[in-house]
Amino acid sequence: MDSTAASTHAYDGVRTYGAPRARARALATEAVHAGRDDLARQGLHAPPIDLSTTYPSYDSRAEAARIDAFAATGAQPDGPPVYGRLGNPTVARFETALARLEGAESAVAFASGMAALTAVLLARASAGLRHVVAVRPLYGCSDHLLTAGLLGSEVTWTDPAGIADALRPDTGLVMVESPANPTLAEVDLRAVAHACGSVPLLADNTFATPVLQRPVERGARLVLHSATKYLGGHGDVLGGVVACDEEFAGQLRQIRFATGGVLHPLAGYLLLRGLATLPVRVRAASATAAELARRLAADPRIARVHYPRIGGAMVAFEVDGDPHGVIAGVRLITPAVSLGSVDTLIQHPASISHRIVDAAERRGAGVSDRLLRLSVGLEDVEDLWGDLDRALDGAGPVHEGGAEGANEGEAEGRDERVGETVLRSGRGAAAV
Repeated sequence: MDSTAASTHAYDGVRTYGAPRARARALATEAVHAGRDDLARQGLHAPPIDLSTTYPSYDSRAEAARIDAFAATGAQPDGPPVYGRLGNPTVARFETALARLEGAESAVAFASGMAALTAVLLARASAGLRHVVAVRPLYGCSDHLLTAGLLGSEVTWTDPAGIADALRPDTGLVMVESPANPTLAEVDLRAVAHACGSVPLLADNTFATPVLQRPVERGARLVLHSATKYLGGHGDVLGGVVACDEEFAGQLRQIRFATGGVLHPLAGYLLLRGLATLPVRVRAASATAAELARRLAADPRIARVHYPRIGGAMVAFEVDGDPHGVIAGVRLITPAVSLGSVDTLIQHPASISHRIVDAAERRGAGVSDRLLRLSVGLEDVEDLWGDLDRALDGAGPVHEGGAEGANEGEAEGRDERVGETVLRSGRGAAAV
C-alpha cells in the first residue's frame, strides 16, 4: 500500500498517529491532540469507536505470518486489525496518548488496573522472576495480590532505604506507589530507581498522574495507572494501563492476548476523551484540595492531615471523633470507593479499600482506623467545606471498637514517613 493510500486507510491511525514528533509539545497540548493526529486527514474530528470483534481477510497466509510475528515479539501487527483480543484501533489511540503523556515509548491497556498489574507479574514470572520487593502502603488489592501469592509470586516488604538489600537473584520487580494510597506518603523515585539496579521499577502513578510527575523521567521502567480514576475522570469507565518501553510492551500484549484482560473499545474511547481534560481537572481539583488540607490542619476536630508535597487532589485526615459518623454525615460529598472523578468522594480505608490487608500490617503502614480519604472533585471549595464542617460536627465520639488503632505510637511513626511535610496547628501535628 502506497503512502497516499495509507493516509486514508480506516486504520491508518493505529500505526502512524503515535510517530515521534520533531518538537516536544506541552502536556496540555498533548492531552488534547495525542492519539488524534491522523483524524483531520481522514476527514474526522471526533475519534471513531471501532466495536468490531473480528476483521475480514482474504489472505490467510499473510494472516498466519502476522500472527507468527506477534507470537515472537508481541509487536503490534502491521496493517488492519486481526481480532479484538489481539488489538483494537480505538484502544490503540488511548495507548498512544497515554504513552506520550508519560514520556514512555509505549503503553498497553487492560480491563482494569488490577488486570494491568496481574499482567506485569505474569510477564516477570514467565522469566522465572517471581520475587517482588514492595514498599507499603499500596492500594489494598495490589497489596493482597502480592501477599496472597495468587500468581505464585513472593513479596518482601521493606522501606525505601531497604530496597537494595532486599533484592535477590530471582527478583523480577520493585513496586512503589507515590503518593501512596491512602496515606499519600511519597518516595524519592529517582533514589528508588537507583537502588533497583537492573531490576525494573514499577511506579503506580494513579494519584499523581503525568500532570504532577512522570516516573519514567526519574528512572521507573514501568508506570501503572488505574485508568478508572483520573484518566477517565468521570466515574463511568473501568480500565488499567501500563506505560513502558516497547520491549516490555510486547510481553504485556502477549499476556493480554493469552489471558483476555482486554479493554473494551468504548472504554478506550472514554479514556481518550478523559485525557483531553486531565491537566485542567487535576490542577483545578488540586487547588481546592490544598485549601481543604489547610483548613483541616487548623481544625481542632482533626488529629492529623496528610497531603503530599507534590500536591494533587487527594487529602487524607484522621479525626478525633467517629470516622464512620463523618461518612454518614456528608450530603454533598459522595460516600463511595474509588477516586479521581469530577465529584468529591470520601471513604474509610480501613473498612473498604484496605480492608483486605491484615489489620496489623495495615496500621503498621500508617493506615489508622480513624483515617478518612477524600478525593476532591470540581465543586466550589466553600460548598465542600460546608459539607465537611457539618459532617464533622455531627460525627460524635468514637463508639467502642469503632476506630481503634490511632494511638500516639502510630502518629509518631507517620511523622517520619518520606514525603510528608509536618505542619503545626492549634490542634498539634498535621502531616500535610
